[in-house]
Amino acid sequence: MSPSLRPLATAAIALACLLAGCGESQKQATASPPKVTVAHPIKRTIVDQDEYVGRFVPVDVVEVRARVSGYLDRIHFSDGQIVKQGDLLFTIDKRPFQNTLDQARANLETAKSNVVFTQSDLARGQQLVRERTISEQIYEQRAQAFRNAQASVAANEAMVRQAELDLEYTELRAPITGRIGDRRVTQGNLVTGGAGGNTTLLATIVSIDPIRFEFTFDEGALLRYQRLASGSSEVGGLGGTAVRLKLLDEADFSHAGRMDFVDNVIDRATGTIRGRAQLSNADGLFTPGMFARVQVPASAPYQALMIPDAAIGSEQARKFVYVIDQDNVARLRYVTLGQLVDDLRVIKDGLSAGDRVVVNGLMRVRQGQKVTPDEQPASPQASVPAAKAADKTD
Repeated sequence: MSPSLRPLATAAIALACLLAGCGESQKQATASPPKVTVAHPIKRTIVDQDEYVGRFVPVDVVEVRARVSGYLDRIHFSDGQIVKQGDLLFTIDKRPFQNTLDQARANLETAKSNVVFTQSDLARGQQLVRERTISEQIYEQRAQAFRNAQASVAANEAMVRQAELDLEYTELRAPITGRIGDRRVTQGNLVTGGAGGNTTLLATIVSIDPIRFEFTFDEGALLRYQRLASGSSEVGGLGGTAVRLKLLDEADFSHAGRMDFVDNVIDRATGTIRGRAQLSNADGLFTPGMFARVQVPASAPYQALMIPDAAIGSEQARKFVYVIDQDNVARLRYVTLGQLVDDLRVIKDGLSAGDRVVVNGLMRVRQGQKVTPDEQPASPQASVPAAKAADKTD
């Protein structure tokens, strides 16, 4: 390039740069701040809840065992069905027991006949002894025979009652209402009865409604519950306390129950104590042994600030929200979280009732950035997965 053209080239480059800079500035000037939805925290009276995992257990568990020995004649239920108290379950061959009862009744009739005879003989003896026709010894023998006959009647009556009872025991009926398990013995097998430990187990029944839920909690929680109960002496300070449960595949604690028992000793090995709640199970949803989670009230009612769980962000181990100041500038605010209630998260520290919190558009906001706020009433974000929301309590 000739020396005479160099100044012109430099001027052209400078002009191009100037025009480019002006265009960029104009573009930035025309870009509007991002639009976000903001809301004030909700004030609500709540009670803190402790959560525990436990298992359902039946109120009653009954082993159906043979009380007399014999051949299993019939089975009157299907494995796993619901049975009602008094339903016929098993029948043992009745014939030997019917024969025993018939014989006992015949022996009783013989004994009663003997009483009539000895009583008549004793009456004649009284007349004869007065006439000195027989000796006092013979009379006493007749009196003793009468007493023996009476005792024989009583003994035979007892044998009849026992034979009737044994015959009744050939029909095994459900002692409780509940769900019966599978049969342990099939038809035609010999079963062993009696009161010893070698009796034959035929089936097991567990009650279904109501049902109990057992769980454990630590010593600190027990003290907290007792103090909340203000010295109540009922079931460890939890007497009648309303609790709520949810199954492992459910999002909400929708099942209501009440505490009915707290153990009387803390396990020295684990430092925990066993608690129990009882609840209705009319629809048979809960099965003994099933896992679930329970919420136990852990505080007195208090006023809490709550925001939608979707408004909370994470920065490593810390949780934060964006608060919009009076100049519509986003300010990052670290918060301390409490429990989740209806998709609203309790904020224990970091917010005040007058703060404007970004509840929608969190990903479009940066610290110190000016925004265009659209103020709306705070409402739960139903689309937030419960599992993700629960993670924020860590």
